[in-house]
Amino acid sequence: MAGAGAVAVSLRRRWGWAAVSFGLHRGLREVLARPPEQAPRCLPACRQKTSVSFLSRPDLPNLAYKKLKGKSPGVIFIPGFISNMNGTKALAIEEFCKSLGHAYIRFDYSGVGNSDGNLQECTVGKWRKDVLSIIDDLAVGPQILVGSSLGGWLMLHAAIARPQKVVALIGIATAVDGLVIQFNQLPTEVKKEIEMKGVWTMPSKYSEEGVYHIQYSFIKEAEHHCLLHSPIPVTCPIRLLHGMKDDIVPWQTSIQVADRLVSTDVDVILRKHSDHRMKEKADIQLLVYTIDDLIDKLSTVAH
Repeated sequence: MAGAGAVAVSLRRRWGWAAVSFGLHRGLREVLARPPEQAPRCLPACRQKTSVSFLSRPDLPNLAYKKLKGKSPGVIFIPGFISNMNGTKALAIEEFCKSLGHAYIRFDYSGVGNSDGNLQECTVGKWRKDVLSIIDDLAVGPQILVGSSLGGWLMLHAAIARPQKVVALIGIATAVDGLVIQFNQLPTEVKKEIEMKGVWTMPSKYSEEGVYHIQYSFIKEAEHHCLLHSPIPVTCPIRLLHGMKDDIVPWQTSIQVADRLVSTDVDVILRKHSDHRMKEKADIQLLVYTIDDLIDKLSTVAH
């Protein structure tokens, strides 16, 4: 945790929490100032009216995405479970990248948002392929991946699969092995009932219905992608942001991930009063400061 404190102190010295030396892009200021009831909602039914682009893939669902051209390294936002590319963090990062002139991509997983595909047939493995398709077919040059919740799990898989292209990672409430761990913590009789029914009805305040209907097959497939049982072979710089009020993914998970990572450049930054989504103004500021710090670090190394 000494590293986390050092990063936090460094960020405060460099910018201060209230001001950003590069100046906030007007659009980013609007995102940060938006009242909660006006914030984009990360729900399966949420669809943006503005036009989106689509990545066509033979034998795989087409993926909806938005792309900004710009400088390297580019930034790719990987959403959380059944979240789409129109959430507060995704839009704030886009405005931030606009202000710096860096490339940026946000996208919807197959079966989610504007992308093609059937959500009931989706798996962690299929969503992993979605992330790799974005990196392989859309991204140009080195990339910083920003993964939210389940997206943090997928960003690690992407970094393992594409070490030459993924140059840094930022996890937000990183849910590595998350759904598998939650399922395994259920009482034995409950797990047997879910196996018989084939569906896990999991309560969630982040779902419009108040629950997520997760296929039992989804959990079993996800077990093949668990990472915490052995060293995680990722060597690039990694920053793990986590709210200590997170009632979905315990902040201790980020500590476990940091401990398992092979990389020696890993910082865990905890926010005492932040929840799972980390979408408040101070959370977004910390996120964009962290992105900017990594861009600066990578630029220094490159030169």
